[in-house]
Amino acid sequence: MFAKKLFKNRKGIVGVEAAIVLIAFLIIAAALSYVVINMGFYTTQKTKETMQTGLDESLTALQLDGVVTARTNKTSAHILYVLIPVKLSAGRGSVDLSGSSVVVSVYLPNATLMNIYKGAKTTTTSTWEELITTLNLDDNEAKFAIYNDNGYNNTVLESNEKAFLLIHLNSTNSEGMLGEYETIKIEVRTAKGAALTVVRTAPGGLNKDSFVDLG
Repeated sequence: MFAKKLFKNRKGIVGVEAAIVLIAFLIIAAALSYVVINMGFYTTQKTKETMQTGLDESLTALQLDGVVTARTNKTSAHILYVLIPVKLSAGRGSVDLSGSSVVVSVYLPNATLMNIYKGAKTTTTSTWEELITTLNLDDNEAKFAIYNDNGYNNTVLESNEKAFLLIHLNSTNSEGMLGEYETIKIEVRTAKGAALTVVRTAPGGLNKDSFVDLG
């Protein structure tokens, strides 16, 4: 009788031990599942961020907002100034146009200007004479004029603003000039996004001190 009672007590102990082991397995499995699920969410988030970054880098921050125009030299029938109107691309919040954030390169038939950008200024007018006076460029220089500034008087281009990139080519060296039927390639690279590339060919019949529609 005593042996039978002892055997029953031992069966109870074995059942408790089995339950404890089972509960431990369940806790470990739940913890591992939590880790796996979290890692899955983290990987998905990082993949999304990487894809978004790649998309942002593949799109230009700036886009053309009008016709590219030019002005010829007063002493020769060569293009001296090129004016490019731009605005923010769709979905862009703002772009810093300060001198340290933008690179402007110009490729001419006989010369390459790797970085001629000299910064940005705000302006309340968009006429040729005022832009030339405001930006005050020397040979082989380029600047942005931010038109319709929001009042902060800074170098950040925002969604409701427009900017004009004015490029001053060489006025004395023929290798740095743009003549009839010659092609100019302008590359504007901002801190984020792909570069804005503008390629235009000068028409024939250029006159001194005149304006040219480059399309």
